[in-house]
Amino acid sequence: MAKEKDLKLLDYDISDNRYRELKYFCRQYKEKQKRLCSITEISSPQLGMRRGASFSDKTANIAIKRARLTDELKIIEQAAVETDGQLYGYILKSVTDGTPYEYLDIPTSRSGFYALRRRFFYILDQRR
Repeated sequence: MAKEKDLKLLDYDISDNRYRELKYFCRQYKEKQKRLCSITEISSPQLGMRRGASFSDKTANIAIKRARLTDELKIIEQAAVETDGQLYGYILKSVTDGTPYEYLDIPTSRSGFYALRRRFFYILDQRR
């Protein structure tokens, strides 16, 4: 596969660095899904065990991690749905896997698809 070019989002007031930040946030999508599935260890709080200045609560820490991962996944998914309710699956595959237009078999033109991608990153920037 050819090297992926960065989108130019200056029309949306998104700098090149911010675009890359959002892009790599999306590329972690599958890692976040795997981590979310693997965080299943739940236990009771360890009362009396002090770590630093606060008590250690393993269950609360796990719940916080799960909530954060769930929120991050939802942000990406909702931005894709808001971009285009019918084509969001293609958008999601493109932004999370880096799959280019030519490999998606998407029912829209190349220029139309990349306009949707630019809109996706604008929406994601607003949500994040």
